[in-house]
Amino acid sequence: MKRALITGIDGQDGSYLAEFLLEKDYEVHGVIRRVALEDPEHQLWRIKHILGKIKVHAGSLESYPSLFSIVEKVKPDECYHLAAQSFVSYSFEDEFSTINTNINGTHYVLSAIKERAPKCKFYFAASSEMFGHAKEVPQNEDTPFHPRSPYGISKVAGFDLTRNYREAYGIFACNGILFNHESPRRGFEFVTRKITNAVAEIKHGLSKELRLGNLDAKRDWGFAGDYVKAMWMMLQQDKPDDYVIATGETHSVGEFVELAFGYAGLDWKKFVIIDKNFYRPAEVNILQGDYSKAQNKFRWEPVVKFKKLVEMMTEADIKRASGKNNPSTCNVPVK
Repeated sequence: MKRALITGIDGQDGSYLAEFLLEKDYEVHGVIRRVALEDPEHQLWRIKHILGKIKVHAGSLESYPSLFSIVEKVKPDECYHLAAQSFVSYSFEDEFSTINTNINGTHYVLSAIKERAPKCKFYFAASSEMFGHAKEVPQNEDTPFHPRSPYGISKVAGFDLTRNYREAYGIFACNGILFNHESPRRGFEFVTRKITNAVAEIKHGLSKELRLGNLDAKRDWGFAGDYVKAMWMMLQQDKPDDYVIATGETHSVGEFVELAFGYAGLDWKKFVIIDKNFYRPAEVNILQGDYSKAQNKFRWEPVVKFKKLVEMMTEADIKRASGKNNPSTCNVPVK
């Protein structure tokens, strides 16, 4: 039985990946902050339904000893490093902690693997935010990075650390350059979930407006459940490499808004207010991924299309707001 270690197992991607690996008969271990373990009802709602099937370890990206100890104890065959301070807007507000946590955390995990589990295959959750002010559209593995946020900068550093450990120490280390991926398990601070949650609350009379920033910003949005499969597939290849994972389509925030409100039978123009306070200091206008390398190398394809994704998220939030659902049951299985 293969043994997998997932940092950030209680996040959106971690929860879907854990389910996926359990279905493949992995022994799944997860690194979870101690504060989350002390409040599992609220902090661990995404993985509450599988807590009896996985093994969790208290650890912190800011503590090398804790990560070293976990790697030494688990001796994983595969490690998926997903944990990070991942909210882009927040990274502008506290750039020091974002950069320190994300860069040091990645370095700590890589170092621990090198010292205590050198045969472990490593996956790093890179990001399309690394491209930032991209010189070409769509972006692929050879597109130069030009990050426009502290978060993007920290991910570029993590990407380079991962590649360096691959080249310098022979670690089987892969970078997954994932473009935006969403689901009903997305955090409420992200614009997609902010939209679908607001639609649900307006639908049930719990709110009257939704304040947003740049509706013209375009993103390549996919379904997180599809993307975690790509993470696993990367580590099943004969040689480690870096891959862009995306849908190859772009849609604006405005399109997302129109679809979500439309699904609920609402006219978005009556409720949405443009607020300049929600604009980024340095905006990234168009991100679109070219996933042909992953398609050619291991035949990965996105399954859930944009319209279906928006409807899936909106429906889940409408049910939750109506009292028929709650965060702990907002679980869309990986098929």
